[in-house]
Amino acid sequence: MEVSESTHICPMCPEVRNAGPGVCPSCGMALEPETVTLEEEQGNPELEDMSRRFLVALVLTVPVFVIAMGGMVTGFHEFMPREWSRWLEFMFSTPVVLWAGWPFFVRGWQSVQSRHLNMFTLIALGTGVAYLYSVIAVLFPQWFPGSFRGRDGHVDLYFEASAVIITLVLMGQVLELRARGRTGEAIKSLLNLAPKTARRLTPCGHERDVPLDQLKTGDTLRVRPGEKIPVDGVILEGASNIDESMMSGEPLPVSRSPGDEVIGATVNGTGSLLIEARKVGADTLLAHIVQMVAQAQRSRAPVQKLVDRVAGYFVPAVVLASVVTFVAWATLGPAPAMAYAMINAVAVLIIACPCALGLATPMSIMVASGRGAQAGVLFRNAEAIEALRDTDTVILDKTGTLTEGRPAVENVRALGAHTESDVLLLAASVEKASEHPLAEALVAAADRAGVVAGQVTDFKSHTGKGVSGTVRGIEVVAGNPAMLEAIGLTSGQFGADVGSEMSRGHTVVYVVAGGQPAGVIAISDPLRPSSHAAVRALNEEGMRVVMLTGDSESTAQAVARQLGIDEVIAEVLPEEKADRVRRLQGEGRRVAMAGDGINDAPALATADVGIAMGTGTDVAIESAGVTLMGGDPEGIVRAIRLSRETMRNIRQNLFFAFAYNGIGVPLAAGVLFPWFGILLSPMIAAAAMSFSSVSVISNALRLNRVRL
Repeated sequence: MEVSESTHICPMCPEVRNAGPGVCPSCGMALEPETVTLEEEQGNPELEDMSRRFLVALVLTVPVFVIAMGGMVTGFHEFMPREWSRWLEFMFSTPVVLWAGWPFFVRGWQSVQSRHLNMFTLIALGTGVAYLYSVIAVLFPQWFPGSFRGRDGHVDLYFEASAVIITLVLMGQVLELRARGRTGEAIKSLLNLAPKTARRLTPCGHERDVPLDQLKTGDTLRVRPGEKIPVDGVILEGASNIDESMMSGEPLPVSRSPGDEVIGATVNGTGSLLIEARKVGADTLLAHIVQMVAQAQRSRAPVQKLVDRVAGYFVPAVVLASVVTFVAWATLGPAPAMAYAMINAVAVLIIACPCALGLATPMSIMVASGRGAQAGVLFRNAEAIEALRDTDTVILDKTGTLTEGRPAVENVRALGAHTESDVLLLAASVEKASEHPLAEALVAAADRAGVVAGQVTDFKSHTGKGVSGTVRGIEVVAGNPAMLEAIGLTSGQFGADVGSEMSRGHTVVYVVAGGQPAGVIAISDPLRPSSHAAVRALNEEGMRVVMLTGDSESTAQAVARQLGIDEVIAEVLPEEKADRVRRLQGEGRRVAMAGDGINDAPALATADVGIAMGTGTDVAIESAGVTLMGGDPEGIVRAIRLSRETMRNIRQNLFFAFAYNGIGVPLAAGVLFPWFGILLSPMIAAAAMSFSSVSVISNALRLNRVRL
């Protein structure tokens, strides 16, 4: 599968979008494809262009540097007359500045036109001044007064400074573009999961290999043993064990047979399958995952707002600092004062790097989103990453989150004149119209027992309580204690052994026929294998863990004891779950809510961070900021750890960027010269500036190695 998108976006300014490649009018950086593709032949035109310019600049800059440094060696000008060396520097440096460095001047001019001064404004201004000064000094040396001349009476040239600066900045751009390219590796690894072709059956029964983008909903596809399933669909013929670990995280293959749904990019086992394509192209689960990761990578964290405000004043402040530096050296500096003034003013312009500041947050977010996808954790946006870092309370829904969400009937007890079959028939008849997981368990148990459910009329679903209807002329009610209370009955009327079922963690469904107790059905929902480890890890992370469920207090407490959860909120109606979240928030808690059902959606949306189990409903997933692909509760721990590491990484990047500029600009201005006689060469400033952005990106890439 290939996801192709022509829209290009700026990594620093995600609001900037363009129909094709170009540069950002705000920061001057090259735009990137909004969605990563597998089209390797397309390459990276920006990287190729910058690499070519860098190689040419490097070849021409070396002789310029050698000549300039040679002039400082005694006797050099006896070997090469000064006039020759000055013209050679001019000849070699001109292509470097005017061709290799031309993109920087274009972007610098664009920044002035758009009134968004940026890194390229400073580079163009600094190198342009140094180069133009040197050209005038070569062509019209008589124009310069004594304050511009050295002890030998000549005007110093700075061709080597402008050429070396351009070369170093180009090298930094090449390294930066390569590093930025690595941030899309996570998405590429997801895209690589899908096969490139599918084997489609023609109307006459022939099999033909076709590209995935030619498939349509309803196509019949053949999947041979060991092949990847091309799209989301349903099995028409055949049975096999399918490796779904790329989606669920479960290492063991799962058995699939006719009528079962299959997911694209999962691996077929030993059986041959015929499947009907149900979701193709951008509608597949894999495509949705890729899109979610891409959106998260381009989103902006709340902390970025502060950075944006600082960056807005950064370049004007640097230009002002450069002017102040020039004036101070021109009036107070030693001879030749004007030469010192110019070179230090240029150094101030060159060393400042707003790019490092701008990249500090988005690069970390991009890498973290990709790393999360590899670990089965999908962040909807950067805000979810930042909010999860501050979370101190985790609310866990029981059914489908801590349990597998596949309840099964464990025991049926009939009362009065009713038999177990009667109880199953009555319960299955009213429950078959319900979409609740318990209803599915009851209907399935009736089918296994050979009990045929009857027709139901006057069906009503009582949210959070149960269902009712008329079966064979008898009014039937099936539900929990809240349902019994609504019709004037109590659980005590159903026998003393009900409590023992609850103490084992079973959910009890009370069946009432004609207003009288008819029976009790005990339903179990096995705990997920990783639930114990997840709760233990959350406690170790310092989280307050709360289990929230609509189940009875006795059943909830039994499950909580098994998992080591101390705080339980039971017998909560769906509409009350969001209120419980708000109560905890009112205590000053930062709340994450994990759930999987439609009834969890309001609470997921209310929480500071909603965490949806990927095995749950679409409504729950759409309401959450984080989705756990395999439905594994340990994914909650992985998400929290990743969010903390990401925000720590962002703080490191911001500290480096602020510290670099806070120290670099004064050094370039020459604050150490009065005491130590130390000046920062513009060439060293250029090297430091180039590597500052690379350092920020390299630090962000460390998130790929975070252990979750």
